Amino acid sequence: AVKAFAEAAGGRLAHVKAHGALYNQAARDRHVADALCAAVRAIDPDLIFYGLAGSELVSAAQDAGLSVAHEVFADRTYQADGTLTPRGHPAALITDVDEAVRQVLGMLENGRVRSIDGAWIQVRPDTLCIHGDQPGAARFARCIRDALRDAGVTVRAPSPAPVYL
Repeated sequence: AVKAFAEAAGGRLAHVKAHGALYNQAARDRHVADALCAAVRAIDPDLIFYGLAGSELVSAAQDAGLSVAHEVFADRTYQADGTLTPRGHPAALITDVDEAVRQVLGMLENGRVRSIDGAWIQVRPDTLCIHGDQPGAARFARCIRDALRDAGVTVRAPSPAPVYL
């Protein structure tokens, strides 16, 4: 339906990302990830599929022959298994913009992020999520974009063949 809305308005749908609980479930459950990827492939195999870096979403999309953007998060913490810390956990959200900037730059520079229990998790940051429902999200976005610019990173729209940093 979203693809049809975009086309009716003269646009083109470029990517697909599951949301919320479905995204988090599919990041861990290969059967759910496979179902999502099969649906995307059936609708438009040229869509870029966004998935949590290192997750079942990424593996399923690659196996389905979809272009994949490995997604990392600026304003969320990670578990030792590479999944996002559940929102109900008191340490799930990063609310300090300086901490978020450090996390993002660390992921770009080192290809890893520290989990809330101290373990290092390998990530490949193709695309970055900042939740719009977080207080101060616009400020987060501006500060992170400025930090990326200062680090020499070009922020651009995704393409079918992501450039890996």
